[in-house]
Amino acid sequence: MRPHRNLLVRLPDFPANWTAMPLDGSPRILITRTSAVGDCILTLPMLCALRKHYPRAMLAWVTEPGPAQLLGEHPDLDQLLVVSKGWLKSLTRIKEIRKTLQELQIDTVLDPQSLTKSAALGWLSGATRRIGFARPRGRELALWLNREHHLPAAPHIVDAQLELLQQLNIKTGAARFRLPAWPEAESVAEQFVRRSHLGGGFVVLNPGAGWESRVWPAESYGRLARMLGEQLNLPSAVVWSGSDERSAADRIQEKSGGHAVLAPPTTLRELAGILRRARLFVGSDTGPLHLAGAVGTRCVGLYGTTHPDASGPYGDHHQVVQAYFQKYQTSRERRRATNDAMQAISPETVFQACQDQLQFNTLPAEPNAA
Repeated sequence: MRPHRNLLVRLPDFPANWTAMPLDGSPRILITRTSAVGDCILTLPMLCALRKHYPRAMLAWVTEPGPAQLLGEHPDLDQLLVVSKGWLKSLTRIKEIRKTLQELQIDTVLDPQSLTKSAALGWLSGATRRIGFARPRGRELALWLNREHHLPAAPHIVDAQLELLQQLNIKTGAARFRLPAWPEAESVAEQFVRRSHLGGGFVVLNPGAGWESRVWPAESYGRLARMLGEQLNLPSAVVWSGSDERSAADRIQEKSGGHAVLAPPTTLRELAGILRRARLFVGSDTGPLHLAGAVGTRCVGLYGTTHPDASGPYGDHHQVVQAYFQKYQTSRERRRATNDAMQAISPETVFQACQDQLQFNTLPAEPNAA
């Protein structure tokens, strides 16, 4: 049993009467991955590998409010600290965060994000070891704020981040995510499935994406839902977040020929519950895709300006559809690009990928999941 308890602390509102946990010789490690939701999910294997190697270590993670919804109560995490976006613009917040982080008495920082905002948190902690990526994954001031820099050989973000642990002489096995099932969220998901008569199996469609260049047209999703319903007798549940995605979800339902139902607005935890119950997930390179893979749902990922070798659904039991790779030099260029490469993906091609995946009921069991 580890002596530490899982604690959610929102910075900078840190309780004045809190004192650091007593040192017992175990490592005290901080992960600085602040955003985005999908990237934080893909960082979970690093956390799990750390816990497996250091059963009694104090493992902390500092992140932003969005990802914190999923990281809270993770069985391998002792301390979850949440900072708001834009904290670097406030000298008062910087001082408060520095005080809080230094009270944790961190000795090692792992910075899988390796940007200024993540590396600055490690620097403020006062840790003697601050490990991040070399160029090109390491960027901005992270190249100066981190003391050790690793150039990964693996292209995928999960494998590259596990490589960072080589700096600590940790040999990692198969990647694990170990996302918990939250009882209240599971209840909401179960009620939706029952109310919508989806108990016989369904596919989740996610039209949302953080960037316009990653959006597959709603009409294509609608056509896919119709084919799944008419040819496989399999309904679709359309998940969404925000007004823009709701409009797209409405269009999908309209074009589905009655074979798609609209999911209610959900939290990330409730979305995880719905995804656990689905036979398949279809969506672009965004948080829900990686959440689906992490909870054990097979995925068909749709890719345009991002490369699946680097950010595809993790594991060889998923499938990726890409008409062509629309290459850009920087993430800013990719973010601002058109979605021409996504529009080039035909519903028929995605339907065939779905058929291939639906031959299987579940993912292979996660190794050492307990």
